[in-house]
Amino acid sequence: MTNVQEPMIGKVGVLLGGNSAEREVSLNSGEAVYQALIAQGIDAVKIDPQHDLLGQLNKHSIDIAFIALHGVGGEDGTIQGLLEFYGVPYTGSGVKSSAICMDKWRTKLIWQALGLPTPNYIQAENVDHLQAFSKEVGFPLMVKPALEGSSIGISKVAADFELSKAFESAKSTGSPVLAEQFITGKEFTVAILNGYALPAIQLKPANDFYDYDAKYVQDDTEYLLPCGLVDLKEKELQALALQAYEALDCKGWGRVDFMQDENENFWLIEVNTVPGMTDHSLVPMAANAAGINFENLVLDILKARLSEVVS
Repeated sequence: MTNVQEPMIGKVGVLLGGNSAEREVSLNSGEAVYQALIAQGIDAVKIDPQHDLLGQLNKHSIDIAFIALHGVGGEDGTIQGLLEFYGVPYTGSGVKSSAICMDKWRTKLIWQALGLPTPNYIQAENVDHLQAFSKEVGFPLMVKPALEGSSIGISKVAADFELSKAFESAKSTGSPVLAEQFITGKEFTVAILNGYALPAIQLKPANDFYDYDAKYVQDDTEYLLPCGLVDLKEKELQALALQAYEALDCKGWGRVDFMQDENENFWLIEVNTVPGMTDHSLVPMAANAAGINFENLVLDILKARLSEVVS
C-alpha cells in the first residue's frame, strides 16, 4: 500500500453516477476509486452530478476531481468544461479531446485524415443510407450510436431485413447513427497510462461480439493477458494505440480498442477517455500485468494531473 500525505493530494472529489445510460457502470467505477483513495488515507468525497452538482462542488471545496463518469455528460467534455470554469483540476483528457472521442464519427474522420487504419464507415441519417452502405462494403455491419459507450444501442447486422431495427435501436439513444464495416478477426484493447501503453489484452466474448452483456452481465468472456501476440506484433499494436490516442490530444489515461483481421492487420475502433475502473475492468487488469495494483493506479492518475497543475 502506498501511503500519501494528505497535503500532497488535497481533497479529492470522485465524480460518479450522472445521468447517462452508463450510470450504473459509473457508480461501480466511482465506488472502486473512492475505496482505493480511502484505503490510502486520502481525503475523498463522492459527488453524483445527477442532483445539484454546483451545490455539491461549493459544499465540498475539492482540490481535484477524479472523473469516473461514463458516457454523455461525463465523458464528452461537458463536465470537463464546467470544472475548468470553476478552476478545479480534473483527471484525464481535456474538453476538446473528450468531446471528439465521445463522437465516434469525428474520431474516425481525424484518424482517416492522418492515414491511420480504421474500418469504412458512414454517419447514416436513415435506413436508405444503411442499405447503400451495405451494398458498398457488404455484410455484416456494425450499427451503433455515435455518441454512446459501453456498447449501448449497438447491433451487428447480417442482412437487409435487420437494418431498420438496428437503425432504430441506435437512434433511440438520441445520438446520430454510425455504421461501420465489420472486421472479422480478433479483438484487442490497449490501455494508456501517462504517456505509456500498457500490455495489450485480447478479448474473447462468448457472444457474437463484445457487447454490453459480455462486458457487464455475463462471466464467460475470456481476457487473454498475455494477449497471444508475438512480441513484435504487440509492440506494433501499442505504438499504434499511442499514435491514435495522441492524435486526438488525449492525456492522462484511457483505452484504445482494436480489431485484427485475418491478415493480422490492426484496425482502430474507438478511444475511451474514461474507461471502467473497477478491479475487474480492462485498464486495472492491464495495469496489474505491468506491476501496478489498483490503489497505485488510482494514485498515478491523480499524481500525473497534479504534477501538471504544479508545473
